[in-house]
Amino acid sequence: MGQRVRETERKYEAGDGPGRPLTPPDLEGLPSVAGIRRLDPVLLDAVYYDTAGLALAAHRTTLRRRTGGEDAGWHLKLPTGEPDTRTEVRVPLGAADDAPPEELRTEVAALLRGRPLNPVVRLRTTRHRTLLLDAEGGALAEIAHDEVRAYVYAAGAYEAGAYEAGADETGAYETGAYETGAYETGADADAGADGPSWTETEVELMRGPPALLDAVEERLTAAGQRRSASRSKLARALGDRLAEPPAPPGTPATAGEVATGYLREQLTAILALDPLVRRDQADAVHRMRVATRRARSALKSFRRELDRGATDPLGAELKWLAAVLGTERDREVLADRVDGLLAEADPALVTAAVRDRLRGLAADSHARSHAALVRVLNGTRYFALLDRLEALLVLPPFLVSAAAPAHEAATAAVGRDHLRLRRQIQAALALPPGDDRDIALHEARKSAKRARYCGEAAQPVLGKRAAAHTGRMKSVQQLLGEHQDSVMCRAALGRTAREAREAGEPTEAYTALIAAERARAAAVEAELPDVWRSADRDI
Repeated sequence: MGQRVRETERKYEAGDGPGRPLTPPDLEGLPSVAGIRRLDPVLLDAVYYDTAGLALAAHRTTLRRRTGGEDAGWHLKLPTGEPDTRTEVRVPLGAADDAPPEELRTEVAALLRGRPLNPVVRLRTTRHRTLLLDAEGGALAEIAHDEVRAYVYAAGAYEAGAYEAGADETGAYETGAYETGAYETGADADAGADGPSWTETEVELMRGPPALLDAVEERLTAAGQRRSASRSKLARALGDRLAEPPAPPGTPATAGEVATGYLREQLTAILALDPLVRRDQADAVHRMRVATRRARSALKSFRRELDRGATDPLGAELKWLAAVLGTERDREVLADRVDGLLAEADPALVTAAVRDRLRGLAADSHARSHAALVRVLNGTRYFALLDRLEALLVLPPFLVSAAAPAHEAATAAVGRDHLRLRRQIQAALALPPGDDRDIALHEARKSAKRARYCGEAAQPVLGKRAAAHTGRMKSVQQLLGEHQDSVMCRAALGRTAREAREAGEPTEAYTALIAAERARAAAVEAELPDVWRSADRDI
């Protein structure tokens, strides 16, 4: 995998507009800075890749191939949600005409959705660097003064074959000429039409404290500079071709905004978790499954605000994705539960044959199941689901009631889901222990999740009241989840007992383990009335 680093930096331009000369700041006497070192200029040549519709840039993500300087290579920059900070994934350069590396494409597969990556912009930069040093000579921060010239590829030109990597339209450019100084800023470009040129200052924090960024900013401001109006060099080069992303939503004012705000959070979570799932990072599958369920739950809770003709088919696809993600998660839960049972069981009953059968119960190859999941995540059905979620947020299928005040609508939605849960729990507890009660409690568990997630969606409007309600619903959901895990485990033990019986093996161990699971479920059922009594409060 590529090297992953956190990059914290700020960009500045002349106070009277981009392209104007920058006045060097006074850097003497900065806190924590013991010395200053000015380095020789370097020439940087970067080609940025994106889809024809600029899917990466629209999500504040950039992918470039850069030569020149100390960190030449492929660089993928991903947003972190923190101001001034991004995650950069670095992969060494391959051949001069290499396509973007597969491991970086995998990182953004949920944004690409099968669409090809092509060059969109080439930036040639003369960089003058100044290092701010500590007492031991270590770099605290780097201040880079950049003179940038952009060349923009015409939309579709690359796909049509107009661009040949490594050669310009006149054939005058040779790979490596720029790095060795043969190229001079302002000369004929080998990459698309002339775009804008400008100067800017980048300040990147290295080993220094965050306060150093603020101190440097004060000096830059005193020298007539200001924070850059463009979020990146690529954004400035693309200009009007790149639509500005929507501003972060504030407190919802209407019922519809409550619903779409929560849905947007879940889509953001799914897109962020997708590469973690592909890399098989711990707990990523579970978290992505939860985000998928939250999105589906919101479509149900806000049926009065969103047209079901549009949301029901989308909900069905979210249910499918949750089931796909759940296969691996259920295997993990069953494996943990079986391990716990074996640790508590009578050693005299747990023979080697019993242990082998039980461990085989959930021992499906993790590598195989993960590979199957990744195949789904590379499929058109999953990509189409992401497209539909984004389309719904761009043009929400609002009903008339979506214009209702947010506070009233959120209170009503939380109340409806709570009432639904109350009826289901009361009905389940009225049943005698057995299969029918197990089924009823499983349905109540799903309603507890829905009530919990509706409380989460309402928190931007209802604040602490909704947060407290969410906590109460979570306690009910977790208790019912323990019950359902027991039901699932008992079913698996029963299947294993039948297989052992058919093989002529003793089944006493399985009978004892099933009894232990029944006792766990009975304890949950005994605890549920008190837990529900504490949770059953109107918001």
